[in-house]
Amino acid sequence: MSELDEFYMARALQLAERGLYTTQPNPRVGCVLVGDGEIIAEAWHQRAGEDHAEIIALAKLSGSVQGITAYVTLEPCSHQGKTGPCCDALISAGVTRVVAAMQDPNPLVAGRGFERMRQAGIEVEFGIMEALARALNPGFVKRMETGLPYVRVKLAMSVDGRTAMNSGESQWITGSVARSDVQKLRARSSAIITGVGTVLLDDPSMTVRAEQLDLPLGTHLDADDVVKRQPLRVVLDTHYRTPAAAKIVSLPGTTWVVGAVADVPEAIGNAVLKDIADTAGKVDLQAVLKELAAHDCNEVLVEAGAVLSGAFLQAGLVDEMVIYMAPKLLGHTARPLMALPGLEHMADQVELSIADVRSVGDDWRINAIVRNPHKLALVE
Repeated sequence: MSELDEFYMARALQLAERGLYTTQPNPRVGCVLVGDGEIIAEAWHQRAGEDHAEIIALAKLSGSVQGITAYVTLEPCSHQGKTGPCCDALISAGVTRVVAAMQDPNPLVAGRGFERMRQAGIEVEFGIMEALARALNPGFVKRMETGLPYVRVKLAMSVDGRTAMNSGESQWITGSVARSDVQKLRARSSAIITGVGTVLLDDPSMTVRAEQLDLPLGTHLDADDVVKRQPLRVVLDTHYRTPAAAKIVSLPGTTWVVGAVADVPEAIGNAVLKDIADTAGKVDLQAVLKELAAHDCNEVLVEAGAVLSGAFLQAGLVDEMVIYMAPKLLGHTARPLMALPGLEHMADQVELSIADVRSVGDDWRINAIVRNPHKLALVE
């Protein structure tokens, strides 16, 4: 592969990112068609159920172009879903070379698209800029490979690592720019998980709000378009204490209230009630995530208090932490970032890889990847 291949693939990845908020449950995919040494068409997958990037790009072609190379960020599909197989469309269009960033981890595809195109005489290469392509679709890739969604835990803290006053008062630690940034996290997520404690204390909506969603340039969407697809809201509530009048079970969209006791109420607002218990009579966190994956959820955002956030981490279920740090001090009696019982020695520490640190208004956002996600599962 050449530097030109990298150049065109970089463009395809830029295009794919434009679908960041709207392709769920499909992956974000970009396509660039090159003929006679120049880009002749390009596109990205915009919404689930609509044409894929390759189909949109091919439809833009006019006249006959010899020796077309298609650059795609993911292997062209080979199965009939809501739309037809993209590999067949590329073959019919007379494409002579396909360069893909990565093989599709979907078992329905998984190399079959490449093989079909090779059998048709198309030169196929893949693996260029694969790490960037995988990073663009962490939830889709993980769900296809493991049966679990990609889990982010969002937390806001002071410089001294506190999330709320001892009384529970927490609004607002961070400023308006950071809160707008959280709206982007919600908008790209398939589901948002919180705990009943947060519902009882704050009565949150857990929705994507257009007036706070400051979309970056290049998304080619306005905020109203993005909020039409609200993430699934999930309340983990062992004893079904969520009030019927709570905002989270009253607003448009779908909410699950997940408990773990046999006495399930007839109704809690508009919520769908689910009983997902472990052997200890608590909500089974991993089973909840498997259920979400079964409902095509790719990326899950946990917005909860210290106990539930810590429980997800301790169960080895967290992929990434997104921490907003405000330039404030709340004091040693204020509530800590996470509850992690059992950590008594340096050998028990949780290791993180800092993926990104940047300012958001007056605050800082830290994106950290959990390096040993299964280690804490062994801590009692």
